[in-house]
Amino acid sequence: MPITQSGKVLIAAPVHPVLTDGLNAAGYQCIFQEKTTQVAAFDLIGDCTGVITSTRLQLDKELLDAAPQLQWIGRMGSGMEVIDVPYAASKNIRCYSSPEGNCNAVAEHALGLLLSVTKKIATSYNEVKDNKWLRDENRGGELEGKTIAVIGFGHTGSAFAKKLQGFDMRILAYDVDPAVSVPSYAEKCDSMEPIYREADIVSFHVPLRPDTLHYFNEAFLDNMERAFILVNTSRGKVVSSSTLLQGLQSGKISGAALDVWEEEPLEQMNNKLKEILNRCLGYPQFIVTPHIAGYSYEALYKMSSVLLNKIVTLK
Repeated sequence: MPITQSGKVLIAAPVHPVLTDGLNAAGYQCIFQEKTTQVAAFDLIGDCTGVITSTRLQLDKELLDAAPQLQWIGRMGSGMEVIDVPYAASKNIRCYSSPEGNCNAVAEHALGLLLSVTKKIATSYNEVKDNKWLRDENRGGELEGKTIAVIGFGHTGSAFAKKLQGFDMRILAYDVDPAVSVPSYAEKCDSMEPIYREADIVSFHVPLRPDTLHYFNEAFLDNMERAFILVNTSRGKVVSSSTLLQGLQSGKISGAALDVWEEEPLEQMNNKLKEILNRCLGYPQFIVTPHIAGYSYEALYKMSSVLLNKIVTLK
């Protein structure tokens, strides 16, 4: 099917006007259904040329089959697990993500989470609200001189490593793609062995795929030779929540800073994961935020702009 720059586009995600204004100027007609459901999307997508989505819709085989005119899908963000990319490719549907747009936001948030845990910022703030002024109990640690492993060295992992330069840390970079380049201020690891042996902090920046599902599991925990801080701003299912709780209980995990959870949001979480989350929340060295790392005002503009540039330059 030849690519055209016309037709309807289903906008099923929060976007910046730079995207919709640009699509309109290019000849598309934007249909705004930001809060559409998976079921409702079947009635909306039938005559659409394009779709803009985030995590609300699963562009699976069934939904793609309901869109015979679909030519492209734009993903606000980096994770393509919401799209059956191979099936889309078989139907000549082009798929685009925008990790360039929110990688800085995620990197800043990951650094904020790490600092909050090491400096005990969130816990001491809550104590002050309870009229407690505890200094010795909230003595923090420094990042300087520590070894941090950045697992996944794409847009977000490399952006995070860039932020860490000013803290005089040793940065270990690992990526499953051996062709990934690593800047001079980081050390490229060809295997996980140096990370297991030497890391004080482990930060995940990987997509969710079959090989990264529960990447952090009991075997990973057992392989770590020292107590460490765990950071995850990638996808909730990358970290086994039960293993995380196990690590907190044993002290092997000295701190945990997460922006994601295995099931989101809270109202969709099963009882077992709710119980695990509540138990983790009982540890002062644990902090979690509601999947907001890449959700900054600036990132919304950047992601929208990146997608627009990719879509309107289709050949």
